[in-house]
Amino acid sequence: MTSTTSTPPRTVPTRRISFDESLRDIPKHFAADGDLILSHIAANLSAVFPDGEDFFVRSVRHFRDQVADPELKRQVAGFIGQEAIHGREHRAFNDHLQRLGYPTKRVERFTKWGLETRERLLPPISNLAATAALEHFTATLAELLLSDEETRRLFGAPEVRNLFLWHALEESEHKAVAFDVYQAMGGSERLRTLTMNLLTVGFLGGMTVQVALSMLGDRDTYRPRALVKSLRRLRRSPIVSKELWDRLRDYNRKGFHPDDRDTSELIERWRRELFGGQGILNERLVTREPATAPAA
Repeated sequence: MTSTTSTPPRTVPTRRISFDESLRDIPKHFAADGDLILSHIAANLSAVFPDGEDFFVRSVRHFRDQVADPELKRQVAGFIGQEAIHGREHRAFNDHLQRLGYPTKRVERFTKWGLETRERLLPPISNLAATAALEHFTATLAELLLSDEETRRLFGAPEVRNLFLWHALEESEHKAVAFDVYQAMGGSERLRTLTMNLLTVGFLGGMTVQVALSMLGDRDTYRPRALVKSLRRLRRSPIVSKELWDRLRDYNRKGFHPDDRDTSELIERWRRELFGGQGILNERLVTREPATAPAA
């Protein structure tokens, strides 16, 4: 049992939402101006989300009964609810992407196998450290998307952009939950930073290979003009900027905490824009049975 901590209050709501119908008619190259590489990057990110989110849920839920702080326990419940719905919605999106020719189902299977193998071989605290590190990746990308108009424009198709905006908002809302559970369980700084270093190489290297393989199956990759144009756009993109890299590497700073970057105003802005009185995603909210998190 952990000692009682003092977790800052945070609102981590579970929003039951569905994008399934709205994503059925997106074009294959849905990114801005039909961009080839950015479409494959977004598709392959989506492909790793469902089983990645399931892994996050299992990693945090393993320690839920050991969390003594009632505020953190409440946030864990919100975290589990949000991540379960993220996985569901991205799995539905991946079904559409598969029909468009992206290898999303193959990536899902590989991701599931890799994470389940990790869980069999490594102790729960190591998997929690991996979740905290990967949550820093998603929170950093989420902040970029929510704060930068150019990044939002790169997603092209409005409904794809809306899917990622909703996901980004909720990643920002719960960005510190897994980290706080890790600290409450006595996770060490050494394991925390070692895990991040290994995952940085593994995740970025794996995504690069994954996107390259995905593109090899796309006939537009073999059109030199389209490929060169796309490469030039990627090089200028905020998603490969030094600023973004520096934010990711800040995780290794001694005493780091996700709340060191105050995104509260950004969160409030997007709560209003997406789910306020005139929120653009209110019509996507649904009343259905509560989302169930993946079984442990």
